[in-house]
Amino acid sequence: MTFLTHVLACLFGMGSWVAINGIWVELPLIVPEIPEGWYLPSYLTVLIQMANVGPLFVTLMHRFRPGKLDERPIIYSIVGLGVVATFLLAFFWKHTVLLAGATHSVPLLVLCFLLSVVDCTSSVTFLPFMMRLGPQYLTTYFVGEGVSGLVPAIVALVQGVGVVHCRNATVASLANGTLGVNSTVGASGELQAQYQPANFSAQVFFLFLSAMMVVCLAAFLLLNHHPAVAREKKCEQYFNGGLAEEKSDQALSLSHRPQEEKPMISSPDSHRRARRSSFGTGFYSGPELAFIFVVLAWVNALTNAVLPSVQSYSCLPYGNQAYHLAATMAAVANPVACFIAMFLPLRSLVLIGLLTIVGTGFGTYIMAMATLSPCPLLVHSASGTTLIVIAWVLFVLTLSYVKVIIGVILRDEGHSALVWCGAVVQLGSMLGALSMFPLVSVYGLFKSGDPCNTKCTK
Repeated sequence: MTFLTHVLACLFGMGSWVAINGIWVELPLIVPEIPEGWYLPSYLTVLIQMANVGPLFVTLMHRFRPGKLDERPIIYSIVGLGVVATFLLAFFWKHTVLLAGATHSVPLLVLCFLLSVVDCTSSVTFLPFMMRLGPQYLTTYFVGEGVSGLVPAIVALVQGVGVVHCRNATVASLANGTLGVNSTVGASGELQAQYQPANFSAQVFFLFLSAMMVVCLAAFLLLNHHPAVAREKKCEQYFNGGLAEEKSDQALSLSHRPQEEKPMISSPDSHRRARRSSFGTGFYSGPELAFIFVVLAWVNALTNAVLPSVQSYSCLPYGNQAYHLAATMAAVANPVACFIAMFLPLRSLVLIGLLTIVGTGFGTYIMAMATLSPCPLLVHSASGTTLIVIAWVLFVLTLSYVKVIIGVILRDEGHSALVWCGAVVQLGSMLGALSMFPLVSVYGLFKSGDPCNTKCTK
């Protein structure tokens, strides 16, 4: 029965960001078919930040009306909306509307906004809901959240998204009678990047995303109503008690701390002395909590916005294979980090700080290579390709582990701590996206590398 709960928690977490992750990996197929072209990623970035109105509402409700907001109806609503929106996306993503004398993909943009609301709001509702289950299931939820990026990436690889073959431009033009639409025009004798047709359509891919949202909804239903899961739940009065309930929850959380972290109980007033702040159980002091939340915001800014926005610039100069290998292996590294945290949950704040520095170091190398694009270091050597792939894998692995451990720490601080955890995750992601948007899309500080024609002096 414990295994069943773990599976359901994983499937539930898988629905958290699967829709938006799926849209991102499908961009190479979507972009050539819509009038916005490659401006679509910039529009998506703005839409996702606008969708933070959902997390803002939930966070303010918890702040000013504590104990009044039950996450379950909100989760049913947003997951149901995700099912419907991804289903409609399969049939309307190519439809355009004439606005102000120009055609725009209004259905696509509206549905992307709705899916952004779903995924952003999941950050401040899914995590607090996991307080209803035992602490061991939170790490499983994070595994599912990591898989929400891995599964669409694997399906996109099977689909053949972004697969490029380099052909001589003159030969290609003679074979086709004219240069293809989905090709990079080159001078005579140059290699030409030709994007191969997908093995199945974007419509099928979006229907697959809708099916994944249905699986998430079914897992959530079973987590609420399956008898075996009900026996795994903590106290049924979780949401009905107020202060007494919160103290009970905090006491239970303390019981799950490692032995060396438990406060001394040698005197009657030792519990009061153990409270070092008014947040949660009071186990962590104000500066320690500030450190935890700053690291959480920083890590999510890097992993969810800053580095993903330059992934193509950092990898494509080394070749199309390097790009796909880095993207896929990085997606695998996320759930792997969650599995490591499941069996090795080291809660040391010193270790969290060290891993954050190490992960930031790998991120700095990636950003440096993106800045040097289209001619980064070791661009013509196998060692350069190996280094950029390893850098991406270790960057995601170390910082994903940090995110999971911080989630486990805040879980022990109570329900409100997980609400703030989700809010800070969204805040960090938003700040990262807003900082990179002008650099990438407005000022054009990064230059793309052509997978077939990058020419650099050795």
